[in-house]
Amino acid sequence: MVRPVENRRALTFGMVTLVTLVAFEAVAITSAMPAVARALDGLALYGFAFGGALATGIVGMVLAGAWCDRAGPAGPAAAGVALFGAGLLLAGLAPAMWVLVAGRLVQGFGGGLVNLALFVVVGRAYPAEQHARVFSALSAAWVLPAIVGPAAAGVIVQYLGWRWVFLLVVIAAAPAMLLIWPRIRAIRGGASGTSAKIRIAPALGAATGAALLYTGTPVIKLVGAAITAVSAVLLLPKGTFTAARGLPSVVLLRGLAGAAFMQTDVFIPLMLTRERGFSPAMAGLTVTLGALGWSAGSWVQARQGQRLSDRARLRLGLTGITAGVLSALALTIPAVPVAVVVAGWCLGGFGMGLASPASAALVLRYSTPADQGANSSALQVSDALLTTTALAVGGSLFAALVDAGPVAYAAAFGVALLPALAGILVAGRVAGRVAGRTFGGSDGTGTPIALAGERAGAGRG
Repeated sequence: MVRPVENRRALTFGMVTLVTLVAFEAVAITSAMPAVARALDGLALYGFAFGGALATGIVGMVLAGAWCDRAGPAGPAAAGVALFGAGLLLAGLAPAMWVLVAGRLVQGFGGGLVNLALFVVVGRAYPAEQHARVFSALSAAWVLPAIVGPAAAGVIVQYLGWRWVFLLVVIAAAPAMLLIWPRIRAIRGGASGTSAKIRIAPALGAATGAALLYTGTPVIKLVGAAITAVSAVLLLPKGTFTAARGLPSVVLLRGLAGAAFMQTDVFIPLMLTRERGFSPAMAGLTVTLGALGWSAGSWVQARQGQRLSDRARLRLGLTGITAGVLSALALTIPAVPVAVVVAGWCLGGFGMGLASPASAALVLRYSTPADQGANSSALQVSDALLTTTALAVGGSLFAALVDAGPVAYAAAFGVALLPALAGILVAGRVAGRVAGRTFGGSDGTGTPIALAGERAGAGRG
């Protein structure tokens, strides 16, 4: 059901507040984790502290998709915030690194529930013509944390201790949930949720496989890759990995965009620090620039995006991401100035700001109220799975080649370039037909084709 306008304003504010807290936690913990690893002597588990949270988030997203379809988004949103807070509390009080990792696993699961539930709230509580604008607002909620998060984390670690980076977010999360609770509990489900048991098994498989990618010997990593691949085929819409037209291609494109962007975003600051002599704070500014570009792309998508077809917007977004990856790849040549990656990563962020909300809105347009949760889950699972895989493969190549200097970074950025280029091709296949309706194309005037009144009305968005 679509809620009154005044309720939607309050709901939007509450969701943006909650996403801002989640974003601050992600940025701040990334900045504080080196201090955590030193304090708990846990460098061996450093990568798993990030990858494990992504893996359990996949399970949370799949479970939330079935839950939302059956009973509405209120239950998974409340449970997700509670588990997210419990995981932060466990991590903040951890006496050893393995306990902190356990807290991150719980936190990731709760975050998966929350992200998917908010996605469905947009679908159920807002008219279709407002979807892109709301998703853009949720994407923009990452901007302030990206700007102040690293510095704030440094101050907190220096004066209060690293534990408060986790604990302060716990204190703020509950009021944000209370703000949106009165408005989301009235949103009901519409499906029986009979597919939940079928999807949970491959979700657990995907989480296990993704976790194995970060641990163990090369043989164990290969086993993890095989488990992840089989689980992904079972979790995602039929035709996703063959880029079938319509929904499967939108789901695939979201994963390709996320994988290319995050793989590059992780390694640019490391390269600037180790190869160009930048301080961690200065190198981290590239993350801020990417976030600002993302915000600008989201703003353009919300206000001017409908002048282009869905196909054109998504292709333009992936082209921007590709330009950003190429700028990072060029920086592995010592003679190339740092200004190249500064400008390039602004373009990369801008491209992600176009692609992320556009793909989210398009998935809702392809969905009926009965399968919004499942389709939204597939979109975010694709993002999490492909990003986790890219980070694991890129990280392994980097570790194997680290003594070769720039070659190691070139390999890492090469892993990002492949999904970026593939995404440009897949963007041409997002147009499709649903129940006799054509979506994702253009009528020749720049207006996307969609019959008025027939659109299905319905989270780094």
